[in-house]
Amino acid sequence: MSGVLVVAESRRGELREVSLELVGAALQLKDQAGGPVAVAVIGADTFGAAGIDEIITVATPTEHFEAHVHAAALEALIERQQPSVVLLGHTIDSLGFGPAVAAKLGLGFASDVTALAWDGGPIATRGGYGGKVEVELEFPGKDTVLLMLRAGAFDPAEATGAPEAQAVEVDAAPRTEHVGFREVEAGDVDITKAEFLLSVGRGIEDKDALPQFEELAEKMGATLSVSRPLVDAGWATNARQVGQSGKTVKPKVYLALGISGAVQHLAGMQNADTIIAVNTDPEAPIFRVAHYGAVADLFDVADELAEQF
Repeated sequence: MSGVLVVAESRRGELREVSLELVGAALQLKDQAGGPVAVAVIGADTFGAAGIDEIITVATPTEHFEAHVHAAALEALIERQQPSVVLLGHTIDSLGFGPAVAAKLGLGFASDVTALAWDGGPIATRGGYGGKVEVELEFPGKDTVLLMLRAGAFDPAEATGAPEAQAVEVDAAPRTEHVGFREVEAGDVDITKAEFLLSVGRGIEDKDALPQFEELAEKMGATLSVSRPLVDAGWATNARQVGQSGKTVKPKVYLALGISGAVQHLAGMQNADTIIAVNTDPEAPIFRVAHYGAVADLFDVADELAEQF
């Protein structure tokens, strides 16, 4: 067995962003482990990305996602490809069939994966104990491992023209009927799309201090985000939380004020292009990932920034 099988994801006829992130992760494994990268597109239009070796299309009897059809398609694809690794998104759709296929076929399995490596086999990193630690999982004795990757945790591959695709037939009947889409309530902000995040943590000490940083973020052209303690205290909404139990972000600039850098927070922001940290503790873990840091009082720094902007 060798190679990586990626299961692309689409909705309403459009490719979801996580699909290119899955390809990016697959290419990372390809560089380390060798073997081809095949991308399966189930019941949707094909697409292309640099580095893909094979595109496989699977026709479905229904226009919309149906978990039982996707499960049958994935089983057939694994039998056809015999991959070492199968990559799915850790999404509401893939959660509907991926774990079931892994259990049925006796595959190695991990969900909500935030990092990948290879050492004679795949090594998956994910949160453990309620996000308090990061754990590395290995899969001894498993010829095929199915991994579900957290959206936003991996760099996407570059989209290109679609290569010639191979069609695969799957005999599967849907067991449910699609009734319609219901949009979820949008939060007050989408921090995953922001290019500049000003993030504050428990170092601000008081809820009454939060408006000062909201005003500073506006002056600087940034979006305000927070660490988990502020959400737990009811000072900010979950829509603004960065971390394993919040949002995974990759802005161009991440300015962290008064955030110590617990492991679950670092997992949500350590892929930012530039990380600037301000903390009074020189041993704060966030300095291990920061590109620039200052051991200083966050309020003094905030006042200076406010004067500059």
